[in-house]
Amino acid sequence: MADADTDRLAARRPLSPHLTIFKPILTMTMSIAHRITGAGLYVGMALLTLFLLGAAIGGGAFSAVSWIASGFVGNLIILMIVWAIFHHLLGGVRHALWDRGLYMDPQGRELLAQGTLVGGILLTLLAFIFKTLAS
Repeated sequence: MADADTDRLAARRPLSPHLTIFKPILTMTMSIAHRITGAGLYVGMALLTLFLLGAAIGGGAFSAVSWIASGFVGNLIILMIVWAIFHHLLGGVRHALWDRGLYMDPQGRELLAQGTLVGGILLTLLAFIFKTLAS
């Protein structure tokens, strides 16, 4: 008899929650972006390694990587990597605050998610403003 009740309950339950069940909210989006930027930073580090390798080899190799890095695509990639660094950093701070039990209420979670989004964009803009002023 107990097996029949268990089978009926299991039949009504979804197999696993997934994105089509949950209503997208900012904290969920920022969590997904945190994971994506973490993975993207691996790609960024590989590109930085290629650039430094080109500089170490010298000559034609450095000319090639410098040409790519100084073009529109290179600048776009650098912009994305800088944003990923700042976004991932602020996402880590957000998670560190949550690990300490801070800002766990709905308003606090929303505030930190908004701070992560806006802060990442503002820090990226500031970095490029300073870069432009320095050159």
